[in-house]
Amino acid sequence: MIRTAILPDATSGTGVHRLLSDLADPPHRLVELAAEYGPIAALGIVGAAAAWTSARWLLWDWRNSRFALGARLVEVAVPPKVEPASAAAWWARLIGLTLPCWKRLAFGQPHLAFEYRADHNGVRFHVWVPGSIPPGLVEKTIQASWPGATLTTQPATSPLPRDQEHKAAGGRLVLARPEHFPLASDHDADPLRGLLGAASGLAEGEHLAVQILARPATGHRLTKAYRAASALRGARSTATQGHLFDLLTPGMSGHRNPSELTRQHPERAEQLRAILGKAARPRFEVQILYGVASRHPDQIDNGWLRAHAHETASTFALFTSGHQYLRRRRLHNPAARLDERRLHRGYLLSVDELAAIAHLPYDLAAPGVTRAGARPVAPSPAVPVSGNGVRILGDSEAGAPRPVGLTVEGARQHLHVLGQTGVGKSTFLANLILSDATAGRGALVIDPKGDLIADVLQRLPERAIGRTAVFDPAAPGRPPCLNVLAGHDAAFAAESIVTTFRRCFTSAWGPRLDDLLRSACLTLTRVNGTRATLGDIPTLLTDTAYRARVTSRLTDELLRGFWAAYDELTPAARASMISPVMNKLRAVLLRPFIRDTLSGGTSTVDLADTLASGGLILARLPKGVLGEDAVRLFGSLLLAHTWQAITPRSAQAEDDRPDAAAYIDEAHNFLNLPGSISDILAEARAYRFSLTIAHQHLSQLPKDLREAVSADARNKIYFAASPEDAADLARHTTPLLFPHDLSHLGAYQAAARLMDGNAPTPAFTFRTRPLPDPIPGRATAVRHASRERFSPQHTARSIPEVGLRDLDAFPLAPSASPELPDGAATMTAPVIPPAEERR
Repeated sequence: MIRTAILPDATSGTGVHRLLSDLADPPHRLVELAAEYGPIAALGIVGAAAAWTSARWLLWDWRNSRFALGARLVEVAVPPKVEPASAAAWWARLIGLTLPCWKRLAFGQPHLAFEYRADHNGVRFHVWVPGSIPPGLVEKTIQASWPGATLTTQPATSPLPRDQEHKAAGGRLVLARPEHFPLASDHDADPLRGLLGAASGLAEGEHLAVQILARPATGHRLTKAYRAASALRGARSTATQGHLFDLLTPGMSGHRNPSELTRQHPERAEQLRAILGKAARPRFEVQILYGVASRHPDQIDNGWLRAHAHETASTFALFTSGHQYLRRRRLHNPAARLDERRLHRGYLLSVDELAAIAHLPYDLAAPGVTRAGARPVAPSPAVPVSGNGVRILGDSEAGAPRPVGLTVEGARQHLHVLGQTGVGKSTFLANLILSDATAGRGALVIDPKGDLIADVLQRLPERAIGRTAVFDPAAPGRPPCLNVLAGHDAAFAAESIVTTFRRCFTSAWGPRLDDLLRSACLTLTRVNGTRATLGDIPTLLTDTAYRARVTSRLTDELLRGFWAAYDELTPAARASMISPVMNKLRAVLLRPFIRDTLSGGTSTVDLADTLASGGLILARLPKGVLGEDAVRLFGSLLLAHTWQAITPRSAQAEDDRPDAAAYIDEAHNFLNLPGSISDILAEARAYRFSLTIAHQHLSQLPKDLREAVSADARNKIYFAASPEDAADLARHTTPLLFPHDLSHLGAYQAAARLMDGNAPTPAFTFRTRPLPDPIPGRATAVRHASRERFSPQHTARSIPEVGLRDLDAFPLAPSASPELPDGAATMTAPVIPPAEERR
């Protein structure tokens, strides 16, 4: 009756009505219902599960494809010193990459890959960054965590070769116990030693890679560790299913007092501490893959791949703790899997555990690791970028890309440039010279190799044509004349010459030689004026009649007395006295180019006017052509004569002194000026004459010069230096740049400490710029204009009214002197006295 009342038309109704009717039947009908509707329900459940699984897989595949699009690979060069705590700090910073919940659901949480790669060239360290992470974000965290690391970013590449020639084997590492138990993360030594040892010594064609995929962990997985700890303590379950079981089976939960459990199971206290210690730290979802590859058939056939892959995995046994360890699992097609970098459901590791596995080696003797060069340091905002009166030095390496420059005012504090051969020093100097030429500032350049001036000549601006004097032994025709005995102050000129000779020939110099050369220079300048040249000195010393004509015109009693005493010497004593002078002059005057330049007559180049009007004086003095002694002496005389031309600026108001510069390559050969070099640098600053002192090693500088350059050349540009020099130079660059940085600068990379007014700026690094393209025909045009304007045959020279060559009563050629031995009257065959008599 009841059934009929509730379902009056059940027998003739729809299938749903029949199902409801059958559910009201006695229990024996349930079997019949299962048989009838079970297959349909099972198909529905399986279909729904398959659809859900397919949707999740498609979403996962889409997310990983999105991560791979535009992904980049950051190669990290290991800095010279790595702190063990740096890796944990870096991974902790990466927690900040966690996306909001809705973004994680829609797009997925991006992951990173820390990779060790090794081949016959050594071990390298890379960080793979998905394209969804903005450029520079991860790179900045690396530089902040590992100061001194240098980064190179490139499109992502495969850790192992994927061509048909190479075969690969590998695996993955998984946790052997539940993920809330920690691995060992405290080690006395660098735990990478074993892995780096396995990775070192690979032959060409052999490769090894270890890849750690990681992303910040979120969600309910983080709470499982606390539930596991509660279970160990014997507390009631906090899970929903646990509460339900307690309700259904009261009194059967078996909960006991935690202290009682601790007494019965003392190991649980240590487990609790380990679990809670791991849970207290930020955690990442991690997956570790490894693989080796080879293209050698014999290694593929004899099991080398499998053995080396097993050796690589065995190095991770060092992370075994009393609670957890890593277990190997097979990895099919390891080269492709490592290249895809797809993170499946990983296991949880704390920041400390992850940092112990994925970090830069802090073992200084780590095998196969090449340390980074100099750390890039951004320039101070006080370093100028551009503008009038700014010489551009190059471009910054760190911070926002920008030019870096040196103001003309700052350059007056002088510039010390040091760097070994082949580091870009000449290119840097050439750019500075071109900057001055373009701005119309005068400059002297002394180049003892020849390439610097050759590069400059090809790129000079058009305004430099006709304003540039070129001294070059390879140039056709006569060179410009530069009479170093002429000048506004005869005594100053003589002193400059004597000092230059003394410093160039220190080991063979004495007071008698000093007195003789000074007296000869003063005598010639006072009698012959601007017509006196160095070429007249041998005649004065060896020709009695010539000397008599000269000394008869002297009014200085001291000089007349000197020559009277000189004439009273016996021929042998006189020959002994003059031979050292003749030896030194021979180094200069036997070279036709130098003889024509220094003894060709009145100067055809007015150094003071050329520098003041923005002209250039380029002295190309290749040692291989002129000889080392001749180059050192000629360059020193040229620099001393330039300094003699600069000193009259003391009579000008400071604002009326135009800026000029001297660029001296291998400056230790030419800084032989009269007086203290420290005083000269201070005076030159006041005269607005800036010196750029370039050389290769500190040991090239004498102690006094080294100290003066350190103190008074206040702008510092250091290219790669030797470790010994770097330790000394670092006094000017600390605390930002240290000896390792200065000794590991790359080509065309330099460290700088510049002056901003009278205050030094902090040290920084920069990259020099390449030279501009040569201008076709420019070098030829500049050289031709130099010959037209400055060579003697094209210059009208005024002849003084009174001079030795104007004395009609006396022949110009030296007469024979019976007083001297044969050969003493000529410079080419002097009498050389014994060594003890030369002084």
